[in-house]
Amino acid sequence: MLAPIAWRTPPRHYGPWETVVSLLTEGLVRRGVDVTLYATADSITSARLRAVCPRGYEEDPTIDAKVWECLHISELFEHGDEFDLIHNHFDFLPLTYTKMTRTPVVTTIHGFSSPRILPVYKKYNGKVYYVAISEADRSPELDYVATVYHGIDLTQFDFRATPDDYLLFFGRIHPDKGAREAIEIARAAGRRLILAGIIQDRAYFETEVRPWVDGERVQYVGSAGPELRNRLLGGAWALVHPINFNEPFGLSVVEAMACGTPVVAFDRGSMREIIQDGVTGLLCRSVEEALERLPEIASIDRRACRRSVEARFSAERMVEDYLAVYRRILEQRAR
Repeated sequence: MLAPIAWRTPPRHYGPWETVVSLLTEGLVRRGVDVTLYATADSITSARLRAVCPRGYEEDPTIDAKVWECLHISELFEHGDEFDLIHNHFDFLPLTYTKMTRTPVVTTIHGFSSPRILPVYKKYNGKVYYVAISEADRSPELDYVATVYHGIDLTQFDFRATPDDYLLFFGRIHPDKGAREAIEIARAAGRRLILAGIIQDRAYFETEVRPWVDGERVQYVGSAGPELRNRLLGGAWALVHPINFNEPFGLSVVEAMACGTPVVAFDRGSMREIIQDGVTGLLCRSVEEALERLPEIASIDRRACRRSVEARFSAERMVEDYLAVYRRILEQRAR
């Protein structure tokens, strides 16, 4: 199992890819699968851990990302023939190492950061096995063995039947995620807004977000670890998710619903695969439509939100889906 090394696996606060890798790894081990996890040396796992990078490069500025990415990936592929299967969660770079081993490689594509990376995926199409994380994120130029939605650990998210009165923005502070639009919605609706997430675009934060942060009507609390995340998501009247890009999946949307909190999202990317409009949230096309429909949140059954996640987005379901993918690949290779 090849994890990214931006953050520890599992992450202390932010790190969606590392979160998925950890949940999948631990779930496989519980089912008796012999897993070797390649991650940072400070990672926590019940699998066998192999590491060359001491800490995540986003957590230690002395670590050169490109240098340690190369060392990390090559460490796995130099031992690739020791394994029955290699599962890559490290984006496109490991594909260029796949000729070093005869072991089949399955790559979960956690979204396309840019169309410019597609040529790498196209070059190795048919040589490795691709898994999409939503139907919306499938490229028509690639072949996929499956679509596997992310799962979450439901024990980390407490259901709240009665929320507080604030709106919540939970995600990277970046134009793609729509923090400014969330502020517009909250201010126009006369509701308090809490923003939580890492600042990924400092200039955007300083010009579009910080001027509105007053600690009362608009509050920024930084990146939230598991305990604070659980409290914020469960206490929110609604999660506001006004994205400006085609979201490949959206873990925060599922996590909010697990706490019973409905989601007001712009209808882009995978959102309509996750949210049932009018049942677990609202799918809107603009700030204006979100404002117009916001009162509908009061009629959404918070228990329906929780039930949807239990049925569709548990970590256990994700593990079973990946086990089915592994079996299909190994059976195909055996034939």
